[in-house]
Amino acid sequence: MEITNYPTPTDSGIKRRFGDFASLADALDYAAQGQAGINFYSAKGILLESLPYSLLKEQAKDTARKLLTLGLEKGDRVAVIAESDSDFSRIFFGCQYAGLIPAPMPLPVAFAGKTAYIDTLRGMIENASAKAVITAQTIQSWTPDIINGFSLQFGGTPAELAQVHAKSTIELPTVDSDDISYLQFSSGSTRFPMGIAVTQKACLANVSAIAKYGLVVQETGDRCVSWLPLYHDMGLLGFFITPMVCQLSVDLLPTRDFARRPLVWLDLISRNKGTLSYSPSFGFELCARRAPASTLELDLSSWRAAGIGGDMIRSHILEQFAEQYAQYGFSHKAFVASYGMAEATLALSFAPLNTGVKTDTVDLHILETDGIAKPCDDPNMSTRTFTLCGPILPGHEIEVRDEEGNIVPERHVGSVYVRGPSLMKEYFRQEEETRNVISDDGWLRTGDLGYMLDNEIVITGREKDLIIINGRNIWPQDLEWSAEHHFNALRSRDVAVFSIDTDEHESIVALVQCRFLDPKERQTLQEEMTNLFRRQHGVEVSVILVPPHSLPQTSSGKLTRARARKMLLNGEFNINN
Repeated sequence: MEITNYPTPTDSGIKRRFGDFASLADALDYAAQGQAGINFYSAKGILLESLPYSLLKEQAKDTARKLLTLGLEKGDRVAVIAESDSDFSRIFFGCQYAGLIPAPMPLPVAFAGKTAYIDTLRGMIENASAKAVITAQTIQSWTPDIINGFSLQFGGTPAELAQVHAKSTIELPTVDSDDISYLQFSSGSTRFPMGIAVTQKACLANVSAIAKYGLVVQETGDRCVSWLPLYHDMGLLGFFITPMVCQLSVDLLPTRDFARRPLVWLDLISRNKGTLSYSPSFGFELCARRAPASTLELDLSSWRAAGIGGDMIRSHILEQFAEQYAQYGFSHKAFVASYGMAEATLALSFAPLNTGVKTDTVDLHILETDGIAKPCDDPNMSTRTFTLCGPILPGHEIEVRDEEGNIVPERHVGSVYVRGPSLMKEYFRQEEETRNVISDDGWLRTGDLGYMLDNEIVITGREKDLIIINGRNIWPQDLEWSAEHHFNALRSRDVAVFSIDTDEHESIVALVQCRFLDPKERQTLQEEMTNLFRRQHGVEVSVILVPPHSLPQTSSGKLTRARARKMLLNGEFNINN
């Protein structure tokens, strides 16, 4: 395989620091003294560009002066399409030096067509009150539709920004730790996502907690590898900002091509001796479904922290991955379950390292009726297996509360609340929405349900997704997982379960992406799935088959049940059962 140049070395050559900086600009100034950097690869794993932090610092400062030359002022927002390339890197860190607030925006890969993508993008731009919009070369022709009607100091591609001649008299402003570092858009589903305001201080506090206590970054030998999108918190903070702040080299693959070539991720870990890499469960599933070619020589023994986050953790998928890749040196003890959210910058808890995935199997009936996670190992009973996501990070607090706000005992399911230095400042310019989730004494209501076990948090689902039928609390994930696990023809995110309320009753619907064309096969799938739900969960479910790739996802690739429900009610699916 031809390599165009050489990646930056794993070891930076300077003393490791873990976030003890006043700003990201200060962190980059320090990282630039070493040899580490960011390496950008093609979908086939060919190194396209190596960008040492020393060079990034110079280019980011030049970009900062260009942005200020355009008339932008400290505190202005810059919407930028988060392509995994050096252009985004220069612009994001250029904003840090200029005192501007970058707002990373998604690529169109997760959207059903140009119109839906542009509508979502324009909603984000409006929410941020952006003064500049920087699109990507790949969608250059869409730029007029994206920026039309906005009052901007600049609207165009990175190449067009590069043509701006910076004024030599421009001085870079002082950036304080309380200043907003960037806006992270949440994965909203029923409306345009809200911008989460992350301060310099909160960002660096989360990086420090992740590096020191979550991943326990070593003085030498650690290297990051990622395909995660840079418009999502796990990709942006976890594998773009954190490596720089900790003077680590990171190898980045393009997000949009991962689903087609997932094994390139593993090959890159193998070739560059990557030690730290994360993925939602479906990334591991894609790799488990594809056996490496005999010509692919993998060695995954260097991978010491294979993190899982970003969605509900599916332990059976991880078991499949570990079994398939054990022959290539992968250790099941490398799995690191974690819990977090963009409103907390990123991470809130990490399972202990070198222990693998720990699970808790509970009686599903008692869980649904009494809200108690009672252990159950009876194979004749309906059960649900959850993953333990570790203790809360040092410096942070976590509580599980009932509807009255009282802390509940261990194994009792309730609403998850967190507090600590990593929390967002606000939903940007959304005072009421911010007050709805953050109390006067600093507690954030996460919107997640869970329980505590041996001082570790166990997440069971989202509050807003709960289905209540005949006094039972039913998690749609339970039904979705049952279907996806039982039917080999289904993949992760092929099933969306939700309830529909009418004046007479509440009914449960399962939308299923079906790849069968034969009418008999389609009918058999419907009937068997209906029986599966009735037999395993004791509920009647209307199974509706929809075309492949038609279920909606958020910008971060998560299934959005609320949007799927709305689409069904609006008659937007092509249903031919």
